[in-house]
Amino acid sequence: MEVGAHGRAPLRSFTPMRIGVVSDTHGYFDPRLREVLHGVNEILHAGDVGSGEVIEELVAIAPVQAVRGNVDLASSGLPPALLRPLDGFEIYVVHELPRAQSALREWAQTTQLTGKKATQCEQFLRSFPETCRIVIFGHSHEPCLEILGGRLFFNPGSAGKKRFSLPRTCGMLELLPDGARATILTLERYNEDLPGAIWLPRGGP
Repeated sequence: MEVGAHGRAPLRSFTPMRIGVVSDTHGYFDPRLREVLHGVNEILHAGDVGSGEVIEELVAIAPVQAVRGNVDLASSGLPPALLRPLDGFEIYVVHELPRAQSALREWAQTTQLTGKKATQCEQFLRSFPETCRIVIFGHSHEPCLEILGGRLFFNPGSAGKKRFSLPRTCGMLELLPDGARATILTLERYNEDLPGAIWLPRGGP
């Protein structure tokens, strides 16, 4: 092995794996996704794709893995869920959580404060593959970043057309040597009140 001037191996330059995270497009491809997701290694779509044309547009940016949402037909060929291994992380992608997103947020906040999990929370966590560290989901159209039970729960929000007062967003997942960083990205031209970036260290739950 080549060593540096002081007898140490030179540091290897590291390029993080960048994963674009999209959900609830409902048949609409926002042209801004080409800019926001430029250079990603892969795109994960958490369902309610709405049309094959959306997938075609996303594939022009990067390879796509997608799951079926409640508006997607079974004939679309999309799986209801998938477990995607990427750079040492097992990422589980599903459209809808088995419990409401509001319950997830409440459990995460309570656990952070008390260190204890309710029985319903434990049951919720057991509903996911044991090996997964990151759960990507959609359905609510509301962006969400929470850590619960040593897992990152990541809803990128809706990249489809405007609905009510909810922001139009997508997400970025960066896989780094010591962990994963998730960020919500706006698709609108003004600032939104969005969740801040969240960090998940490598290691077991």
